[in-house]
Order: sequence, then structure tokens, then C-alpha cells
Amino acid sequence: MKVLAIGQNDSGQRLDKFLQKALPALPPSMLYKAVRTKRIKRNGKRCAVSDKLETGDLLQLYLKDEFFVTSGEKMAFLAAPARLEILYEDDHILVLYKRAGLVVHEDDSGEVDTLINRMLHYLYEKGEYRPEEEQSFTPALCNRLDRNTEGIVLAAKTAPALRVLNQKIKDREISKYYLCIIHGRMPKKEGVEKAYLLKESSRNQVTVSSKPGPGYKTIVTKYRVLAEKERFSLLEVELVTGRTHQIRAHLAYLGHPLAGDAKYGTQQSNKGTGYRFQALCAYRVAFRFTSESAPLEYLNGKEFSLPQPPLCREFEQLP
Repeated sequence: MKVLAIGQNDSGQRLDKFLQKALPALPPSMLYKAVRTKRIKRNGKRCAVSDKLETGDLLQLYLKDEFFVTSGEKMAFLAAPARLEILYEDDHILVLYKRAGLVVHEDDSGEVDTLINRMLHYLYEKGEYRPEEEQSFTPALCNRLDRNTEGIVLAAKTAPALRVLNQKIKDREISKYYLCIIHGRMPKKEGVEKAYLLKESSRNQVTVSSKPGPGYKTIVTKYRVLAEKERFSLLEVELVTGRTHQIRAHLAYLGHPLAGDAKYGTQQSNKGTGYRFQALCAYRVAFRFTSESAPLEYLNGKEFSLPQPPLCREFEQLP
């Protein structure tokens, strides 16, 4: 029998959700059966999978040792470097700059050097993350960028911060702005474009249409032209919706693919641009909370941005 003590980073969760994270090797069917048969108890008493856990609760687990993750399995992030480019940090969050070429999470390639592993290693060296002391929480990234998209990534160092940031992103109370270089010129200096997007996971690609259809989701993209050259334009784009490859696919659908984008552009149009991948940078985030945001109230009204966005300099050097 093992006992798990519920700490601050564990509280507020349903029992089943907590156990799925704390015991990833335990199949869900066995988890639910163990609760029913009282092989999992809360404070020595029968419990339900829907129980909300509180700080100080004790869970008694009458389970085989094979279902408990070893500390070695939790330390795989140490194989990644602890190097980060930090724009802002406090007790709850990190605002990071990710360079193009760095993947945010491990993918099918099995690459260990990821942004999340670098962050975990950094926090571990600071003494702010101790895997052996955590049962259900791991510091996490709150937004994703494609491997070859550079820019700002928000990260939560605590469970309360993670819950708030995820909810605020979902409720569109955190605005995300991008810079991109496109082929050609937009018909208007600024505008709001709406379309429908279908994600094709098997090809890691999306399709955009002017009409809705089965599986299609609405996309809304705001843009503002910042500068123009003969062949190119520099845009600021705000994502009203945040779908996979939205900026790249939506602008390509409108006839203005991003410079260097081989997936949604063409090899011919990209020839001579000097870009090996899409000219896209997540350069600014703004916190605009309109509802309860504890413990992150202090972030309301703040903005974080790259001091010298690379794309602005690069745009001036384009032919």
C-alpha cells in the first residue's frame, strides 16, 4: 500500500484526473475498478472518481508496484540543455523566446532537445521543479509554435497558473500577435478575414474553404499592413481563433502565402527569398482579463514583446 499526499499543485482536480496523471501506467479501467472495490481510498474512506481533491487529503492506494512511475522516468528532461531565452519570469510564469528550428514538445522523431525539456531542466537546476515531489503536475507550455516558427511561448511554473492561462487562452483573454512576410500586397491596409479550416492530421496539413463543411472549423484572422516592397509585404496578424497553421494556410488561401513557406506556398515563388522556412514570428502577447484571474491578476493589462523582432530587420534586406 502506498499513500499519496495531496499538495497545492494537486488540489482542485477530480480524483480520476489526478490519478491518470500521477499513475500513467495504471489503465483507466483498472483505476475505476480500484475505486469501486475500495482499493483506492481517500482519507481512509470510500471515495468516488468525481471527488474534488483538497490540499492535505491522503490517498491510500492498494495497487501493485508496477503502476508507480519511477523517478528515473521523470528525469528524462535532463538530457536536454538548460538554455532558455527568457523575456520575463516570476514565481508563476515564464515568457520565453523560441527560435526557429527548435521543437516545443517531443514528436515522432523522439528528439529530446525540446523547449519543454529545456524549461524543465532550467527549473530543476533552479530548485523550482522537483519531479520526485510532484504527483500530478509538471510545468507546462501554454501555447504551441511550429518547429520553424519563432517567437513567444507562455509557460506555467505552477498548477494554479497553468489553469488560469489555459482558460484565458480559451476565453480569448490573451491576445497573440504575429509578424509575417507575405508574397504580394493585400487589397486593403487592414482587415478581418473569415473562412473555414479542415485539419488533415495524417498529412500534418490543413485545407481552407470559403464554405463550412463536415469537420471544418471557423477561422478569423485580423491583419494590418506595416510595410510594402515590390514583391513583399510585412504584416501584423492577430489570431482571433487559433487553429493549426491558421496564418500560413489562411493567407495562402487569400493568394498571399508566406515567404519561404514550402507547405502552403510554391517552390517557384520562394526562390530567391533566402528563407528556408516560413517567415513567421509570434512577437507580442497582451493580457486582457475580463473575469476572475487569481493568482495572475497582476498580469492584467500587461504586454510582452520581442524588443527587436527579427522579421522587421529581415524585411528591409529582401530584394
